[in-house]
Amino acid sequence: MLNLVSASWESIPTQPVERHRIIAAIDLGTNSLHMVIVKIDPTLPAFSIIAREKDTVRLGDRDLATGNLKPEIIKKAIAALGRFQKVAKTLNAETIIAVATSAVREAPNGKDFLHQVETELGLSVDLISGQEEARRIYLGVLSGMEFNNQPHIIVDIGGGSTELILGDSHEPRTLTSTKVGAVRLTGELITTDPISNTEFQYLQAYARGMLERSVDEVLANLQFGESPRLIGTAGTIETLAMIHAREKLGVVPSTLNGYQFHLKDLRELVNRLRKLSNSERGAIPGMPDKRSEVILAGAVILQEAMTLLGAESVTVCERSLREGVVVDWMLSHGLIEDRLRYQSSVRERNVLKLASKYHINLEHSDRVAAFAHSLFDQTQGTLHNWGQDERQLLWAAAILHNCGHYVSHSSHHKHSYYLIRNGELLGYTETEIEIIANLARYHRKSPPKKKHENYQNLLTKQHRQMVSQLSALLRLAVALDRRQIGAIAQVQCEYYPQLRHVNLLIFPSQTADDCALELWSLDYKKGVFEEEFGVKLIATLEDSVVATIS
Repeated sequence: MLNLVSASWESIPTQPVERHRIIAAIDLGTNSLHMVIVKIDPTLPAFSIIAREKDTVRLGDRDLATGNLKPEIIKKAIAALGRFQKVAKTLNAETIIAVATSAVREAPNGKDFLHQVETELGLSVDLISGQEEARRIYLGVLSGMEFNNQPHIIVDIGGGSTELILGDSHEPRTLTSTKVGAVRLTGELITTDPISNTEFQYLQAYARGMLERSVDEVLANLQFGESPRLIGTAGTIETLAMIHAREKLGVVPSTLNGYQFHLKDLRELVNRLRKLSNSERGAIPGMPDKRSEVILAGAVILQEAMTLLGAESVTVCERSLREGVVVDWMLSHGLIEDRLRYQSSVRERNVLKLASKYHINLEHSDRVAAFAHSLFDQTQGTLHNWGQDERQLLWAAAILHNCGHYVSHSSHHKHSYYLIRNGELLGYTETEIEIIANLARYHRKSPPKKKHENYQNLLTKQHRQMVSQLSALLRLAVALDRRQIGAIAQVQCEYYPQLRHVNLLIFPSQTADDCALELWSLDYKKGVFEEEFGVKLIATLEDSVVATIS
């Protein structure tokens, strides 16, 4: 178990006492905006939730003709996020991590909305893919439930999508996201109140048909004899559990975490809900505000998922995406080691997995990445002020820059952009994937231009500047291994600010090698670097030989 509830971990070394850290995580869902504020104890590591906020904004209620987020809902969402920020500040949160999911992903003006949020509130919201959403849900559930190294299937029913995940205590085996959600199906398929028999039968058939592929993928990754427990998360399932507990036990437990109900009872509840009008469903004791409008579609999704999976019961976990966002932040900031070391390397493993898929020459890519990091480090604080996060994105782009060769040698840099952009790099946000893809796109040929569609896809001026500057470094790194034989062992940058000169000292691996092709390539590619940083680059081959770059 990723024990981040209140637990002690095995083999924890004695360390100096570290202060508790408070962070906030916001999930911009299709139905509601949620925020959790947590206090992290770095010595365990563990976190406890100290505050929760929710606002049912309904981002999924989009314009039917255009698919755009509606102006009045955008206004409501920004107001809610502003209120969340004030709460987080009051509780001394050091940072807010915010993610947006299917409603914003699919809306043509979704990125404009995120840009507006950043402009008006100074809040950066990460757009994440369906698979990345599923991965973070998995991390959230791991933080609140013991798996005991046994396989578990997680079902998370949101407003716009349903995630089905198969995993154990170690890693997710299957991550799926399907475009069926409580808000989406209510808006698209239900026009009668109470629902008519025809619409109800179609609702069931549609949900079943949409879920079949994800269920097949999950079941295909089960090993012989395994019988996984089904875990349910998010608002729809928590509401159904609350209604079930109130009716069966006469009281709602203080926590729904670990509460179990059966498919037989769910079928009975669905059959009751379908006969009630919206106002009658709203009168059910314990029904949350506005949940009555979408609870039937959500319940049908769960019923069909359980039927297809052959699951007789579902166990509730109160932790999900937003808690997973917290865990992911802890992983990326080195606060979790031990049993989740494998998860903390998710970015690196997925980049290398993509590199393998597209038959990339990893020896060459590793050298390019090492040169790119060397140039980045030596010019940091003088020519640029990017930090560790940007350095990591540069590494990913350096490893994958040549993947477009898998499609064709001609214009392979453009193919690289497409393959990276659509490669489902887990561990990265959609914005980060867009940056990596753009960096790879501009490792050769034309520099970034405003007219390029892929360059326009970058959300902010800062992102465009990052791509312009880091791609200029990547061009030089690629030139330094022009023959792909490791001819150059090391480079040394000398910057003279008064002259605006950068001397690049080139140390060959072999004394007899004049590195003529690498020097020619540097001369050919340096123009973009010079223009971007406003300097003159002079490359000089040194006589001495140093150890080959690792």
